[in-house]
Amino acid sequence: MTRTDSDWWRGAVIYQVYPRSFFDSNGDGIGDLPGVTAKLDYIADLNVDAIWLSPFFTSPMKDFGYDVSDYRGVDPIFGTLDDLDKLITEAHQRGLKIMIDQVLSHSSDQHAWFKESRASRDNPKADWYVWADAREDGTPPNNWLSVFGGSAWAWDSRRRQYYLHNFLASQPDLNFHNPELQDQMLEEVRFWLERGVDGFRLDAINFCFHDPELRDNPPSQAVQEASIGVRKENPYAYQYHKYDKTQPENLVLLQRLRALLDEYPGTTTVGEIGDDNSLQTMADYTGNGDKLHMAYSFDLLTEQTGADFIRHTVETIESNLTDGWPCWAIGNHDVARVASRWRAQSPEQLKLFMIALLTLRGSVCLYQGEELGLTEAELAFEDLVDPYGISFWPEYKGRDGCRTPMPWQHDADQAGFSSGKPWLPVAADHKAAAIDVQGAAPDSVLNAYRAFLGWRREQDVLLTGAIEFHDSPADTLLFSRRDGDRHLLVALNFGSESVTLDLPASAQPITGAPDCLKGEWQGTQVSLPAYGAGVAEV
Repeated sequence: MTRTDSDWWRGAVIYQVYPRSFFDSNGDGIGDLPGVTAKLDYIADLNVDAIWLSPFFTSPMKDFGYDVSDYRGVDPIFGTLDDLDKLITEAHQRGLKIMIDQVLSHSSDQHAWFKESRASRDNPKADWYVWADAREDGTPPNNWLSVFGGSAWAWDSRRRQYYLHNFLASQPDLNFHNPELQDQMLEEVRFWLERGVDGFRLDAINFCFHDPELRDNPPSQAVQEASIGVRKENPYAYQYHKYDKTQPENLVLLQRLRALLDEYPGTTTVGEIGDDNSLQTMADYTGNGDKLHMAYSFDLLTEQTGADFIRHTVETIESNLTDGWPCWAIGNHDVARVASRWRAQSPEQLKLFMIALLTLRGSVCLYQGEELGLTEAELAFEDLVDPYGISFWPEYKGRDGCRTPMPWQHDADQAGFSSGKPWLPVAADHKAAAIDVQGAAPDSVLNAYRAFLGWRREQDVLLTGAIEFHDSPADTLLFSRRDGDRHLLVALNFGSESVTLDLPASAQPITGAPDCLKGEWQGTQVSLPAYGAGVAEV
């Protein structure tokens, strides 16, 4: 399959920028949109295809932009709409697409819609949010829980009703059972399409609908690590989320959303799926070419790792996906950095994680700093700002440790991120991994990313080819990528000892492969050092 301009997203690498922590252009300690524009050359030099911008919308920032109070505004801490227009224009000049984080399932309680909705039970927007009467004893309507802890229902004294919030109490859920609300949210999406964005990362996209009968969730049979917010210290883990999300009506909404994007050729969507059965939901949401273009789950964003785990995860989604398209990520702004979460002990392990991710079938999201091998920052309790971490401290320290500022210069104040005091401290051990240090070191993790991404984008078979796993020794992966007459074999060693794999007689080392592929070839065998990788042409 050869990619066209309209399906550039197949096999694309999307670089996630968390604007607050990327680069601060005005010295107020918070990264901003002009800061992203100033660093576009750095992003382009990574050889990625697109940028995903985490939310920059007008917001009280209780959840750092995922609580939107104006879907069409840029919060002043990030700049202006003109700054965004300039960013889009300059990114396009460098061949980079721009995707923005769209939060459809909930707004801020400071949004004008919610202020009107909560004012009475009979105003024009009274049914734009999810309201329900208390039980006879005054308790919430059902047992649904918030991802961030406690009941998913908050009492409002004006309406004398409860409203639903799957996340913070300041993030009330919008009522997508209301046709007017659906139409309005699609218009909010159209606003950004008209402004020239190339796509959307859809936050918590399976949370848009709830069971209208408000039935209780049954207990979970087991705590599953792969679901959003599911940790053993969080009571959310102890329910099977049958009724509070991933409802069948959501499929119709996604079809409407896809029809809208089809009016703007070359635009795309990637949905975030946090569900008890996330791999099946990914398949459902991307099938038939009439819903999401692609989706990713939290299955590779847990502490589970290794060859067997990766193979099981990928084969499970591939067996269900049929004509859908996956998007893989091993890091983002919601989970501990992969270097710490997967307990990397060396740069070679970090490079192996990269090669594994970038040779799977599907598109890829890379989180800023992943290309530097940044570890999870250790923060004191008094430095925390994430309400999730503050609620569950000390068993869970929240998401601040993966959101600390990017280190640009090892010997500059605040590692070159800002001339002021940053909103989160710069991790001291990140300075040694700064971009100026790694850029000057030929064998660095950063330069391995640049080289491998540059090579990968020329390999059509890695962008769009099919995948098939083959049996191989413990702690290794061996799989084929095929596209027409082209056939590559990828060999990965997740073990701390070298290993030799037998390959078909026709297998040959690929010409022009980047230096981070350390496999050594002897006849029909490839010898992989510890955490080594090789790619063969068959």
